[in-house]
Amino acid sequence: MKTSSAAVSKESKADEFGHVRLGGVGEFLADEIEKRTGLETRSVTLGHVIRGGSPSAFDRVLATRFGVAAVDLVKEGKFDMMVSLQGTRIVPVKLEEAVARLRTVDDALFNALSTFFE
Repeated sequence: MKTSSAAVSKESKADEFGHVRLGGVGEFLADEIEKRTGLETRSVTLGHVIRGGSPSAFDRVLATRFGVAAVDLVKEGKFDMMVSLQGTRIVPVKLEEAVARLRTVDDALFNALSTFFE
């Protein structure tokens, strides 16, 4: 994996426009966190797998918004919080609050959407 202060990439080959294809930042960060903390750290790239299909422009922008908000929480020293989408806003939520109760999908909605999961 090649890294610099400006970019992280898994491979050095360029695309048809001569740009290096970026990727692997999750793995890079996991390695750095593990080196600096001594704690086993893993990265997971969920991508379109979790949302069920190729990512849309909305998905990509949402991921960026989540990332920016998460970094802001780190900069503010708020390590007991996570980012959440509420309506169209990205808001911080205390981890304790986020896991305090089990949240399930309404049965009627689940049944209506179950066709897509088969």
